[in-house]
Amino acid sequence: MNRYAHLAFTENVRSVQRERGSAEAMARMLGGDPEELDRIGRDEAAFITQRDGFYLASVTADGWPYVQYRGGPPGFVHVLDAGTLAYLEVRGNRQYITTGNLRGDDRVSLFFMDYARRIRLKVMARAETLDTAEQPELSERLADVRTDGRPEQLMVIRVEGLSWNCSKHITPRFSEAELAEALQPVREQLAALAAENEMLRAQLRDR
Repeated sequence: MNRYAHLAFTENVRSVQRERGSAEAMARMLGGDPEELDRIGRDEAAFITQRDGFYLASVTADGWPYVQYRGGPPGFVHVLDAGTLAYLEVRGNRQYITTGNLRGDDRVSLFFMDYARRIRLKVMARAETLDTAEQPELSERLADVRTDGRPEQLMVIRVEGLSWNCSKHITPRFSEAELAEALQPVREQLAALAAENEMLRAQLRDR
């Protein structure tokens, strides 16, 4: 994940690293060609397509960071190839802040979280929106798994940097599906106990 470090470790960042004693350790992340883009591998692709949401940051024309959340069924973010992600955007609150921001600066940052397993993947990329009518084949592909709602445009994200982040300070949280899976053995045990209790009651009544 060489490219991510080159993008993230600006001179101001490196200055702070030198001040606080982490510059030497962080320098090991800066090897290789700084222009060589990080690629989506098997682990990254599996992780991304299993997520039911992610955080997306863009930059306003005045330089302010803007973060929003995008959600949908697992797989709504499609891995088109080793360098490209895409998903079908549906109508939301119609503020269009991210879409507007991309017209001035196409740089974005994505944050994919697995709270239950305390894993996160950070992505730096460039993004563009495409008209669904002008991209019928891609629209059909992205509609295979998508967020519910009225389709408005396609979001295509070209990855430049990737970084798996440490699990420290991630508070475990669980979705309904994750809780249902974890609690299934408990439900089965309770059902078995209830059936056993009913059988014992019936035996007592028959005495």
